[in-house]
Amino acid sequence: MPRDNRMSRSLHALIHLDRHVKRATSEALAKMLCTNPVVVRRMMSGLRDKGYLVSEKGHGGGWELSTSLRDITLFDVYQAIGSPALFSIGPAAEPSPCLVEHAVDARLDQALNEAEALLLQRFSQITVADIADDYLQKMAHLGLNPETLPGCSE
Repeated sequence: MPRDNRMSRSLHALIHLDRHVKRATSEALAKMLCTNPVVVRRMMSGLRDKGYLVSEKGHGGGWELSTSLRDITLFDVYQAIGSPALFSIGPAAEPSPCLVEHAVDARLDQALNEAEALLLQRFSQITVADIADDYLQKMAHLGLNPETLPGCSE
């Protein structure tokens, strides 16, 4: 099963919008993220709907931050992309009369629910600015100019 990378891509785009470009079109972001502009528009629309971005159509338009990265948590981004399933494992999809399966599913559900609650709590403690700061520290540690984007195509 392929991973859902919308959160990672959203965070990537938000940091670029904050640190490198004031405004970017869906096409420019799609090129940077190696995806289709339609995918970018769908992904970014949730962030716009939550008030973290504004968008403008037409010539000179694009996506732009409307709030500080310090005011956006990973939990906020997670919710903006539709709160996708966090784990690809879980109980059986179809109900079964087997009591062994009932016991397995009950314990799996309990453990996964506890893990999800912990993860979402942690998401609410990390801001997108924290990640952007990590990026700047890595650039400084490598002696690279933060204005250059090694590995990123814009």
